[in-house]
Amino acid sequence: MSATEPARTIRTTPNPLIRWAGRRLHQLNARHPWSHNHHFHPWILRSLPPGTARVLDVGCGRGDLLAALSGRADRVEGIDPDAEMARTAATRFREDPHVQVLRRTLGEHARAARSGEGDGDYDAITMVASLHHMDLGDALREARALLRPGGRLLVVTLTLPVSPVDHLWDVGDALTNPLIGFVKHPRPQREPEETRAIPVREPAWSIQELRERAAEILPGAAIRRREGFRVTMRWQRPPEVTPAGGRR
Repeated sequence: MSATEPARTIRTTPNPLIRWAGRRLHQLNARHPWSHNHHFHPWILRSLPPGTARVLDVGCGRGDLLAALSGRADRVEGIDPDAEMARTAATRFREDPHVQVLRRTLGEHARAARSGEGDGDYDAITMVASLHHMDLGDALREARALLRPGGRLLVVTLTLPVSPVDHLWDVGDALTNPLIGFVKHPRPQREPEETRAIPVREPAWSIQELRERAAEILPGAAIRRREGFRVTMRWQRPPEVTPAGGRR
């Protein structure tokens, strides 16, 4: 969902009053736009484990989060299956030896690590609006395998509204969206910004499905509904237990 789109529940309702409200919200959002994804970059930076040295950003897009992470870790890697996005990010960081960008999927990256062509053991893996582009179970398992013991998976994702609570939350997001936009972007935007289109896909699973799969694959993952039609998930891989019963 784009930063200027009202929530699905308001867009599709047959009620003429609510449809009118939805059109007004769309106009307000367009005048005071804000990036729902960039909004969560500070949350990711605050959630990095202490002493983070190596981070993987999955679905790095143009590299905005890579730029923020490059000041917090010694080595930052970004992967994106879209050729244009990967090329744009790689060009952006071609003079930065601490940032590497590859065109590949998370599955390809995990297979390369297993075959010895690449390394795992990341201190953190980030996914911002990319998890819903992948098979949920496979992506969670691959991320788990690439993390070192004590490493953290930090996810910002979209989910499919299914339950009454989901739809009510979407209505609340639609109503607060222009207020947040006004705070972040108080001066009305007259002309739309020209940016390269980022691949978009609607989510195929709900927050309940995310919780169920995470409980199977990432026990203890903290999943929260958030503003901007987003859901966050934070999980830390447990320390390994040595045969003597200690930890490492």
